Amino acid sequence: MVVARSSSELAGVGLDYIAADLGTTEGCQLAVTETERRLGPIDLLVCNHGIGSAHERLIWEQEPAVWRETMRVNLDGPFELARLTVGGMCKRGFGRLVFTSSTAGEKAEKSGSAYTASKHGVIGLARAIAQDAGPFGVTSNAVLPGWVKTAMADRSATAESERRGISVEQVWSERAAIYPQNRVLEPREVAEVIVFLCSDAASGVNGEAITVALGGIW
Repeated sequence: MVVARSSSELAGVGLDYIAADLGTTEGCQLAVTETERRLGPIDLLVCNHGIGSAHERLIWEQEPAVWRETMRVNLDGPFELARLTVGGMCKRGFGRLVFTSSTAGEKAEKSGSAYTASKHGVIGLARAIAQDAGPFGVTSNAVLPGWVKTAMADRSATAESERRGISVEQVWSERAAIYPQNRVLEPREVAEVIVFLCSDAASGVNGEAITVALGGIW
């Protein structure tokens, strides 16, 4: 089951989908209830939704509304989804939760107080769930990607290029230069780590924050 806010985007995925705002309690409840109605109990939960930091400012210029919106989407949503699903996993004696944090979950970025704090919080949430649910055969981990070539990252590159007066291509070139391979990640490279963490092979991995960033120094 795939969940996002846009039905038009979801329709092209080729999987069952639900259009819902996972930054709200109601949206999370709808996603869980409808998934269980259609597909049965939820044993795998991947929280990959989020809002970026392209619109953020230095802390003394930061709008409180930006902070609240970022926390609503990036941290409140994953909490609600976990709260609604982990109990069932524990009763059944199996479950896998994977939360997409960021390299900003361990190292702060400039003009990104809300994003950085939310992604730090996601790691803490994953580790707290690991302690609560671990005795019942349930694992909870976080992945911390570096720059990935996604639509959201493209939007942030556009915003940065406009702010700095440089080309979008130059922004991506600078991002690639962070990593020894002089490139950014492909979504597949992050997805394959998530798939591993959801598998039986990862039964011994719990409460970890796994960086997927091509060996970049953060």
